[in-house]
Amino acid sequence: MFSHMMVGSNDIARSKKFYDVTFAAMGGKPGMQDPKGRLIYMHNGSLFIVTKPIDGNPATHGNGSTVGFAMTPDQANAWHQAGVDNGGEAIEDAPGIREGGGMKMYLAYLRDPDGNKLCALHRITD
Repeated sequence: MFSHMMVGSNDIARSKKFYDVTFAAMGGKPGMQDPKGRLIYMHNGSLFIVTKPIDGNPATHGNGSTVGFAMTPDQANAWHQAGVDNGGEAIEDAPGIREGGGMKMYLAYLRDPDGNKLCALHRITD
């Protein structure tokens, strides 16, 4: 069902710095910039795109929305630290195990430099 995820940015160069290091922490490659100036990241068969809004208005984050990335707990920790070190903001609880709804997950949360909420998730199966 998932084909791609796109978030807005008011500063593509700042976003490239942030996303290049956070994706590298989970084994991804740096983003490519297309002729329209959008950043395109490809990893594990999915696309993540960062763009200035097409309507010309400033980019804003979606309150209540989250972009989730699947990774191991070690990758989640590296991703979280890389994000904090490169303009992101640690939010929610510290990275770690959460339980609820009969599930056990390792989670880490960040806001990117434009305020988009990001999550690293690893489902724990015993």
